[in-house]
Formats: sequence, C-alpha cells, structure tokens
Amino acid sequence: METRDGLASLPALGQARMLPLMARRPRDDQLDLFGSPRPHSDEVRPVRIEAEVAAQAARLPADVRLGTSSWSFPGWAGLVYDGVVAQARLARAGLAAYAQHPLLRAVGIDRTYYGPIETEDFAAYAAAVPVHFRFLVKAHELCTVARFPQHARYGAQRGEANAFFLDPAYAADEVVAPAAAGLGEKAGLVLFQFPPQDTAALGGPDRFAERLYRFLARLPRGPLYAVELRNAELLRPRYLDALADAGACHCINAHPTMPDVAAQAELALRRSPPAVVIRWMLQRGFRYDDARERYAPFDRIIDEDGATREAIARECAAARRPTYVIINNKAEGSAPLSVFRLAARIVELI
Repeated sequence: METRDGLASLPALGQARMLPLMARRPRDDQLDLFGSPRPHSDEVRPVRIEAEVAAQAARLPADVRLGTSSWSFPGWAGLVYDGVVAQARLARAGLAAYAQHPLLRAVGIDRTYYGPIETEDFAAYAAAVPVHFRFLVKAHELCTVARFPQHARYGAQRGEANAFFLDPAYAADEVVAPAAAGLGEKAGLVLFQFPPQDTAALGGPDRFAERLYRFLARLPRGPLYAVELRNAELLRPRYLDALADAGACHCINAHPTMPDVAAQAELALRRSPPAVVIRWMLQRGFRYDDARERYAPFDRIIDEDGATREAIARECAAARRPTYVIINNKAEGSAPLSVFRLAARIVELI
C-alpha cells in the first residue's frame, strides 16, 4: 500500500475470523458486474488519445491522480473505450483499457463495500494497470455501520447492532490484508465510508471521534487510510484531531448531506494530512436513484456543477502532496467528462 513516504507495506496479520452470513466474500452476479476479474479472451480496446489530451496529461502533476467510481459503463464508448462494449465484459476486461487513458490514473473499487474480496482478485486488478496507477479501496460496510439498516438484503440482521463496527481486527484481516497483499504499491488508500446513520448509535460526535481514533490507531501501519462522513454533525474538531493523530485523512466529499468542498477543505487540510482525498459524488437536490435515471447512459454532462469543479481544481493545484480525486457518474452526468474538464482546469491553475 502507498504510505506517507511512498513505500509499500504488506502487514503480517492474524488468521481471519468467521464472518456473519452477509459478510462472506461476494460471488453473486450482481457484485461480479462491478468487476470481479475473471480470465477473458476478448480484449477491450482503449479510445484513441488525441495529441491535445496527451499534452494536457503531461502537464498534470504526477501526484494528482484523477479517476472514476468503477469502470464498467458502455456509455463511455468514445470517451474511454473504442466502441460500445457490453457492461459485463467491461467489468471483467475493461480495466486495462481504462488505465491506458493518461488522465485516468486511479479508480475506485466500490464492490468491496458490500463484501470483502480475495487477495487474488486484487492482484488481478493490479496486473491490469501500469505502475503509476492507484486504487481507492472502499472498506466493507461491516466496519462502518453501527446498526444494520432496515433493508431486505440484511435479512435477519436488519435493525440489529453490528458487532464488527469499528473492529480493527476485522478490518485488518478482511479489508487491509487482502488489498495490501494483492495491490502492493498500486494501492492508493483504504476508504472507510460511514453512511448516514443515527449519531446516537455512534455514541454522539465526541464519542464517535474517540472510537474512530482507537480504531485507526490499531490498524496495520503503512497503508494510507481515509474516512468519509455522510453526517455533517460529525465533522467537528475532535474528529479532525482524531484523524490527524492517527495519520489518516478526511475524505472531502461532494454530497448533499455534507458541507461544500471548500468548507470541508478549509477544516480538513489545515491539519496537513498526508494526502488530499476527494470524492465528487452527487449534487444537492438529487438522490442517487434519481440521478442514475436522469444521467444514464452517462455519456454526456447534463447538470454542470462548475462551482464544485472549481473548488476541487483549486485544492488539487495547491495540494503539493499526493492527491486523489474519484468522480461518480452522478456528479454531473458522465464521470470521464467530469475528469477531463477538471484536469483542464487544474492545468490552467498550476
């Protein structure tokens, strides 16, 4: 995993413990659609790179890594891929073509939020990309959900307390170890995303900050860790102090439940974190399902968000440290086009 000094670390961890039923490593078709790396004979061809794009990429600082949430979208034909390719084929074989685009230097692995994956799966991802490429690995939700939501996929556990919440041993064994061993130096960071939830179940903001610090402090040293909140009331000085003391980063996220990017950056970056981590997810006034329906097949910008782009570009241009920006299709309508416009603005500012 990439560390604060750029070195890789493969922590020696104990034997993984027995997992509850919903946490077993995913093998169903739904999760495979998000990129289970299987052998596939059909090569996916990358889009032809124009000279102007190559020149722009050459001017973008090497430690500024822009990318998207996953890569398996047929609507990206002509943007990332040379021709229309089926989603399932892109999920299995599209990563190598994605990583050949000079402005796409990172990607989010979102499927790991729904269940841990094997070291071999991570290794297959790493083998598909060049040496400079990095991954943002979302930690399994068992690490970050205090009480299981009232959703059918949780079965009998719906509404129950989660015994694995902020359990460093579980996170080390089931999240960090496979990613570190499989991705090696191509691992950018592990992201712990805390979904919206009752802050009382977290013990309140101050108690949450204390528990978070103890959790992060007991994780294996070496990997870079980031934390993303979806409850704005948790973004307090004690939370930011906990991250700083543990050497972790706040993931600045453009999401309707959180303050805007500039406000989060003002709070988080004054403590000089080891990296700048930003996820551009969703505009105010939207829900994910509504945005998905409005923006599919994600081949064009539909609702331009110039203010968010400008705020992110300014943070990237001023960062002077490793910087990761992951963009979702639901941010403006097409994640690759959002990346390309953001890169152009960063180059103008540097």
